[in-house]
Amino acid sequence: MNANLRSIDEVGVLLAAQRKAFDHEGTVDAATRKRRLQAVIDLLVAEQQTLVEAMDSDFGGRHPGYGLMNDILGALASLKHARDHVEGWMQRDPRPAFPPYDQLGAEAWVQYQPKGSVGIIGTWNAPLFTLLSPLAGVLAAGNRAILKPSEVTGNTAAVLAAAIGERFDPLELAVVTGGVEVGQGFASQPFDHLVFTGSTVVGRDVMRRAAENLVPVTLELGGKSPAIVGRSADIADAARRLAIAKMTNSGQICVSPDLVYIAVEHKQAFIDAFRAAVISLYPNANGNPDLVAVVNERHQQRIDRYLADALEQGAEVLRCPDEAPVPESRKRPLSVVVNPPLRSLVMEEELFGPIMVLLTYSDLPSVLAEINARPRPLALYYFGQNPAEQDYVLSHTLSGGVTINDAMMHPAMHDAPFGGVGASGMGHYHGREGFRQFSHARTVFKAPAYDPRAEWGLLPPYGEQFLMAMRAQVNPG
Repeated sequence: MNANLRSIDEVGVLLAAQRKAFDHEGTVDAATRKRRLQAVIDLLVAEQQTLVEAMDSDFGGRHPGYGLMNDILGALASLKHARDHVEGWMQRDPRPAFPPYDQLGAEAWVQYQPKGSVGIIGTWNAPLFTLLSPLAGVLAAGNRAILKPSEVTGNTAAVLAAAIGERFDPLELAVVTGGVEVGQGFASQPFDHLVFTGSTVVGRDVMRRAAENLVPVTLELGGKSPAIVGRSADIADAARRLAIAKMTNSGQICVSPDLVYIAVEHKQAFIDAFRAAVISLYPNANGNPDLVAVVNERHQQRIDRYLADALEQGAEVLRCPDEAPVPESRKRPLSVVVNPPLRSLVMEEELFGPIMVLLTYSDLPSVLAEINARPRPLALYYFGQNPAEQDYVLSHTLSGGVTINDAMMHPAMHDAPFGGVGASGMGHYHGREGFRQFSHARTVFKAPAYDPRAEWGLLPPYGEQFLMAMRAQVNPG
């Protein structure tokens, strides 16, 4: 059977074959799981140059060092962590048997078993990481998988499909390539679990399709991740760290800070420090090999539309660096939109590009009220040295994850769950929690040899003593 699939009919046939093989083989041992994980690791090491060149080509300009750091090394870290810890994760989780059976020798445990075949739909902004990082947990849990790369990064998808096809039995791991219709059909397949990374709009459609087959889903979506710069923060340091985060992948990251809240009296100091930090990293935009291009013309037009709308509504827009965009280039300077109207597109839509919104505030509770009025974000960032204020922010907001005094650091934790909440997603991957996400937690109770229920009067025919005994158990103690 070909490992590189191009139609949904082929996916259906392969999925059925994977399930049959899964049922026949049963739960695979740690050695098999490690072998599969190592094969993906070896693939990334061997094909790193070809994959990086494909990503550069897909973006029309993406530094090879960044491609290595974000996608190759990021995925390798997830895969290696799973490989090195899978034996410990697989162990039985003992649980106490209930009385009186615990005194009679009963045993109980939770056993984490693979679910079967898992579908993974990746996205274009991190075309390898969003496929292979969740795959680490999927393979560690003993599952088989079929991957669906984004059609936006078609060159990367083709290289990955060919590499997996050369190295893997499709009954263990395969790839299907294609456009929107293939993706929709993929989400409609009766997988044992489905992972999707992408926009909230598409995530809703994926969830609807999965629901037709009662397929559990892990959705890693996005949202307007806010950053709060408290009055106790080091303004220059916060500006520098936010500049680094916002310019990473030109803002085309699901946890990129969209909204930055700054105390009104610190506005100008922050702007000056932020612009200086951006320019120190990227002195120019057009032709800069270090700057990642906007992925395609459609997304560039979307970003231009957001900026035009903000200007039409009277918002101040600052460019960093201050150079006019070159129409034929998709490498654009970062645009900072200052205090736009609430109904502007930059306040309503996820930006996913080289735009950041700067909002001034007078009091922190109003900031949290504004954040809580929106859908739950995938990430939240707080800068400050006031422990009480930090705790107040953490206890009065809800987000997928949090980084304090920096941005976009918590998703790099390979031994901590990464995921969203509400509109920013559900479920998680990475580490032990990712392993458990793709496992079925199966309770096992092993009864003792001796069964005392009959002599204790707990079986029919019931006598009066049985009713009295049951009533005696109804108490608040």
